[in-house]
Amino acid sequence: MDKKSILFQLAFLQFLSGFLTFNSMNVQIRCLQIERKVLLDFKQGLTDPSGRLSSWVGEECCQWDGLTCNNLTGHVIKLDLRNPFQSDEAGHQESALRGKINSSLLYLEYLDYLDLSLNDFEGSQIPGFIGSFRSLNYLNLSHAKFGGTIPPLLGNMSSLHFLDLHAFSDSDHLLNAKDLHWLTGLSSLEYLDLGGIDLGSVVNWLDVVNMLPSLLELRLQDCNLQNLPHSLPFVNFTSLSVIDLSRNLFNSPMPAWLFNITYLEDILFSASNLTGPLPNTLTNIISLQHLDLSDQFLEGLLPSSLGNLWKLRSLILSSNNFSGNVIEFVDSLSRNNSLEVLDLTQNKFYGELPVSLGNLTNLRSLVLGQNRFWVHCLRLLEVCHPWKP
Repeated sequence: MDKKSILFQLAFLQFLSGFLTFNSMNVQIRCLQIERKVLLDFKQGLTDPSGRLSSWVGEECCQWDGLTCNNLTGHVIKLDLRNPFQSDEAGHQESALRGKINSSLLYLEYLDYLDLSLNDFEGSQIPGFIGSFRSLNYLNLSHAKFGGTIPPLLGNMSSLHFLDLHAFSDSDHLLNAKDLHWLTGLSSLEYLDLGGIDLGSVVNWLDVVNMLPSLLELRLQDCNLQNLPHSLPFVNFTSLSVIDLSRNLFNSPMPAWLFNITYLEDILFSASNLTGPLPNTLTNIISLQHLDLSDQFLEGLLPSSLGNLWKLRSLILSSNNFSGNVIEFVDSLSRNNSLEVLDLTQNKFYGELPVSLGNLTNLRSLVLGQNRFWVHCLRLLEVCHPWKP
């Protein structure tokens, strides 16, 4: 091997060594020290009985559990400290973080994901300074035992796409809101869950929600809501695919505006004190897959046009006052090959179950108790024969 070749190889090895050293240094210093200090201050304000934050030591905070950093800048962009145990699991209490949320977190100015759900903040109020996270896209504080009034400052997060504040409705530390106008500042919001929060004092909740044009899922179950306006001047949240208003106190008929949201897939209104008949306009919602109107005061005949909802997979109408001969209704449903769940329990239907019931070949749950149905034994075998076990 000549001298030039040896010198070239030595130079290449020196370059490669320098390159690897440079990259190694970059890996080691990826964590920004100011953000590391912020995180340690945050940790100091928490009680961690199960040692979930035990990895929060050393210089490289980007390797700590629950953290994600931007690969290029080193900024912390994700803080996910969700309790790994659900509230009904044995390890939940032992694994829950407790304490206070330190305002020093605001120095994580590039944070776009914050999840503190299923922890135990012992009735403390949701800190208003969280509303100053202008880059935040995802905020989940659900089932974390916050109390008091939701701070309107949360409405400053104009980049937010996902907001889940779902509370334990039977908790000693009940979350509440006197007004929801702050939601109008969340113009990019796609998912909203305020379930379990006392909204009984909020009279304009529907007007506010209607000003969220990007909203896809709305969950306001068990919120002590008492007014359900029948109409709206215009329907703005037409992208909505899921609406859950279960366990509220409406005492009103099904609202007319609902039937203008043609992309709805799930309507979940169980135990909400709805009254009156089921309107024919329900069939305007051509994308409907799940309809739960159980435990209401609904009455009258079911529209045969329900059979035109080709995508319907579950129809739960139990514990109402619906009446009429079952034959026409079942015949209309028999055109639907998507239906998997049919629950008509505890109504006032009557008549012989028709053989056309057997056309529902994808049906896996059929509940018909506490009505006045009858069926001949041999015909029952004929009806059930096509069903999958």
